[in-house]
Amino acid sequence: MSEWSSQQVVDALGEVWASVLEATEGLDEALWSLGTACPGWSVADQVSHLVGTERSLLGESVPEVEIGDRPYIKNALGELIERWLEVRRSLPGDEIRSEFAEVTAKRLKVLRSLPESAFDEIGWSPVGKVPMRTFMIIRVMDCWIHEQDIRLALGRPGGRNGLGEQMSLERADAALGGVIGKGATAPEGSSVVIDVTGPLGGRHRIEVVDGRAVPCEGDDATVVITMSQETYVRCFGGRIT
Repeated sequence: MSEWSSQQVVDALGEVWASVLEATEGLDEALWSLGTACPGWSVADQVSHLVGTERSLLGESVPEVEIGDRPYIKNALGELIERWLEVRRSLPGDEIRSEFAEVTAKRLKVLRSLPESAFDEIGWSPVGKVPMRTFMIIRVMDCWIHEQDIRLALGRPGGRNGLGEQMSLERADAALGGVIGKGATAPEGSSVVIDVTGPLGGRHRIEVVDGRAVPCEGDDATVVITMSQETYVRCFGGRIT
């Protein structure tokens, strides 16, 4: 995986957040209400989610609001996320968009004020204790995937082949061992090639050696799966199977 500097990571967040604003410019309420690939979430809810996460990272408390029984909420984290959405569901979409612009500008200012060493400090993230740099790359990925959810729902393609997509692809690449070894339970000695097409794509070969699915060089493969960058990341993000 690439060694990203703090500046590159923060630039990637800024790039993706600006693209979200571009994708949602000039929407009427019917478009804000369109459903997306995330069950139960509208376009407005997608933006509310991004607002809520960044407000949490600024130290704000999760709103105290009842969300009721919603089958798409699977765990406690999902409940916390949903509260940020629920308190905004009565608001016009443009108001949520303005709040998103405000909170992301504040976050960029905070992140750009930090020294490089701060990005190496270990702390909480959705994937466990990791350096802040890794957590922020996960934020880039999450924001970029949600941006693509928004664009797909609206029929407004864009935001492709930049830093956001590149970092998202790398996160997907890093997960291939677990997907092929634990998820697909590929047998000992087998190998899988994932051939990702597109400007940022590449060939990834995973082989099961001593019970572990690990990246290995080689021309042969038990199975070769070819897919586009978009399909690859949407599979990784759980949007399609």
